[in-house]
Amino acid sequence: MHEIFVRMNDIFQAMGVEGLALNAFIESFFLVPPPDILLIAMDLANPSKALYYAFICTIASAIGGGAGYAIGYWGGRPAFNWIFRKSGMEKFEAVEALYNKYGTFAVFFSAFTPIPYKVFTIASGILSMNFWKFMLASFFGRGLRFFIVSIVLMLFGEAIKQYIELVIILVTVLMVLFFVILYKKRKLLVK
Repeated sequence: MHEIFVRMNDIFQAMGVEGLALNAFIESFFLVPPPDILLIAMDLANPSKALYYAFICTIASAIGGGAGYAIGYWGGRPAFNWIFRKSGMEKFEAVEALYNKYGTFAVFFSAFTPIPYKVFTIASGILSMNFWKFMLASFFGRGLRFFIVSIVLMLFGEAIKQYIELVIILVTVLMVLFFVILYKKRKLLVK
């Protein structure tokens, strides 16, 4: 499987910006290499265009998320189970539990974190989540992820490349803490 991903990444990379957009679009609903790999390579090769690459990646990924939503909405569980084969049922139940507990924030965090975004895009359609809330959460989650990667690489270059995943996890933890504190303060003010 790793060899197939390497070949796919090489194809996307040979296409340049269009390949980045295509990779980000498809990765939102199907099993291809994450666009982060190509985004990192392009950012390091041309740091002056890093924000442009992050923008392209964000737009294409959010639109791809909309395609994933449509697959789930019209294809239902059979489409989900076909794409995710062996682990489809467990993944869907886990996503459904997160939706029931966190709503739109579940989509936002899947779009931002290393959690497989494609699982959430298709499940969102199956669960008939409000499409515009889904798109908003997708756009901001993906945008935050890709822009953080590009900005960090612009500032620190090759030296930080191996720590990108750690930077994303750290920002995720800080965001979760922020929302927990905000939620608790809101509860105190309402009383």
